[in-house]
Amino acid sequence: MKLYNIKENDEQVSFGQAVRQGLGRNQGLFFPSQLPFFDDIDSLLAEDFTSRSSKILSALIGDELSEQQVSELVNAAFQFPAPIKAVKDGVYALELFHGPTLAFKDFGGRFMAQSLAAVSDGGKITILTATSGDTGAAVAHAFYGMDDINVVILYPKGKISPLQESLFCTLGKNIHTVAINGDFDDCQALVKNAFDDEKLRQDIGLNSANSINISRLMAQICYYFEAAAQMSKTERENLVISVPSGNFGNLTAGLLAKALGLPVKRFIAATNANDTVPRYLETGQWDPKPTVATTSNAMDVSQPNNWPRIEELCRVKEWGLETLGKGAVTDTQSAESVKELHELGYLCEPHGAIAYRVLDQQLAEGETGLFLCTAHPAKFKEVVDDILETDIDLPGPLAKHAAMELLSEERDNDFDALKEVLYAAQK
Repeated sequence: MKLYNIKENDEQVSFGQAVRQGLGRNQGLFFPSQLPFFDDIDSLLAEDFTSRSSKILSALIGDELSEQQVSELVNAAFQFPAPIKAVKDGVYALELFHGPTLAFKDFGGRFMAQSLAAVSDGGKITILTATSGDTGAAVAHAFYGMDDINVVILYPKGKISPLQESLFCTLGKNIHTVAINGDFDDCQALVKNAFDDEKLRQDIGLNSANSINISRLMAQICYYFEAAAQMSKTERENLVISVPSGNFGNLTAGLLAKALGLPVKRFIAATNANDTVPRYLETGQWDPKPTVATTSNAMDVSQPNNWPRIEELCRVKEWGLETLGKGAVTDTQSAESVKELHELGYLCEPHGAIAYRVLDQQLAEGETGLFLCTAHPAKFKEVVDDILETDIDLPGPLAKHAAMELLSEERDNDFDALKEVLYAAQK
């Protein structure tokens, strides 16, 4: 498998190089030079989750890893289900929160950890990543205790939920967490600055586990196929999928699934008040505004890193961006949808509720709707309890880590301060 740098097309790398590097020159994202296509989609969907995922990922990776190696990676990473639940006639929720950190990013984080171990050349590795909530926990738990890999996770101080914070800031060992005085976009900018520092990259073996890393994105493709596999053939022939979108990795993976042959009629990009993409699709003007804090904080991103991949895929496939559905939802509207879903007998949190609301507004007669539920409602217990006037129970992993001491250090939004942390993590 060859991948090219979207910004500088002459930079071409293997899968292993892309996993180890994370980003290309000039902070460019890697993109597959060729995409396989599955003709017999019904036979593929008839297989079980891990067998099907192994075939999909093996076709993407090519002969760089054997089919047996890919199968072993998948079986080690995907040890939990991705079930769909009927919410009402013709509308399903795809539950992506049954992994160890109760969020969809467990799929990508664990597959990346397995992939990196498989392609490592034995040198030192430092994983640097920014999180708006769920990435941090997924990456921390995926890499926790791995030899010769240090992990440094940046997050905006006071702008993720306490339960999200407790899941990844209580581990210690090779996991280092830093609360940045700024917002998520500031954290992302620090990560990009680190990758632009060639000496730093070489000194510490810098890599990123954000959804900019192609291995994470590839893993996420698989659960779109798994969702369709749980539907009847008739239902999936008119399938509309609504994706709660922040950094836009999840939507990128869904569109890649469609490019590989998954029959999806259309996708909907659902955002909160940080609506750069919906406005861009409406006006054609890319005009990021300052990031606004919302109750769906994992989507508090005004400059989504993965958007260039979506534009590149649409260019390659000759898909018009105007075919993407879009919608932005306020906190008040999100709360209304959490209540509506609860009345329908389904407990949801704000991110999934945003995807549901836009889907419900745009779903036409005869279409089947699917919205992604990206985190367990208990990860946003304070918000959900307030909306529903209830007291939802904490699942085991959350209860355990909520009682533990936070080990984070606080730093200003300053690149020199970050460099100190990165070099100190090597000791």
